[in-house]
Amino acid sequence: MSKRLEGKNIIVTAAGQGIGKATAIAFHNEGANVSATDLNDKTLKDLNNEYPNIKVYKLDSTDNNAILDFMKNINNVDVLFNAVGFVHHGTILDCEEKDWDFSFDVNIKSMFFMCKAVLPKMIKKKGGSIINVSSIASSLKGLPNRFVYGASKAAIIGLTKSIASDFVKQNIRCNAIAPGTVFSPSWQDRVNQSPDPVQAKKDFIARQPMGRLGTAEEIASIAIYLAGDESTFTTGNTFSVDGGMTI
Repeated sequence: MSKRLEGKNIIVTAAGQGIGKATAIAFHNEGANVSATDLNDKTLKDLNNEYPNIKVYKLDSTDNNAILDFMKNINNVDVLFNAVGFVHHGTILDCEEKDWDFSFDVNIKSMFFMCKAVLPKMIKKKGGSIINVSSIASSLKGLPNRFVYGASKAAIIGLTKSIASDFVKQNIRCNAIAPGTVFSPSWQDRVNQSPDPVQAKKDFIARQPMGRLGTAEEIASIAIYLAGDESTFTTGNTFSVDGGMTI
C-alpha cells in the first residue's frame, strides 16, 4: 500500500514538540523526507533518536540570515509546514511594545521569512504546498486575554491568502490550520504557571464544546491532507480544527 506523501520533501518548523513534532512524525510515517527544524537542541535530539530518518536542524525561524544559510542544505521543497508560535497572555492593557514586537516576530515574521526563502524553490519545481499554523484566536474568534496573540494569528490568515492569490498560477498552494486548544508541552507550561493550575485546566476544557482538549495528532491529520495530492484543488483556506469552538 502506497503512502500518501511518498517521496515528498518537507520542511517542518518548531518540530521539537507539540503540533510541529506530531506533524513531522506523521509526514515521516506517510513516506515523506522530513527536514525538522527547531531552536531547542534537546527536543531535536530526542526527535532524531526516535526517528533517525528525520533530518534535524537547529534553526531560529526569526533569523532571516540563519534561514538563508539553512536553505543552502535544501535542494528542493514540496511542502513547508510553519508551526512556530508563542502565546502572550493578556489584554491590550497588558501588552507592552516589546511584547507586541516579540509576538509578531515569532508568530508572523518567522513565516514571512520561511515562505520567502522557500517559494523560489517551489516556483522552480512548478508546484508546492505551504501550510501555516494560525489559531481560532485570530480573525475567526476573539478570546479573552489573547490580544496580541490573536492579532498576530489573524495576520497569518492574511499572509496565507495573499500568498495563495499571488502564486496560484504557479501551482503553489497556501493554506492555514486554525487549532482550538490543543494539549502540548507549551500549553502545560502555561497552565502550570497560572495561580491555580487545576482551575486553569478546567477553564480551558470548559471552553471546548466537545469537553476535551485537542491532540497534536489531530492537527497533523489535516496537515497530511493539505500536504498531499488529495488537496491539489485547495488553496487560500483556513481550516478550523477546534472541537466546535466556532460553531
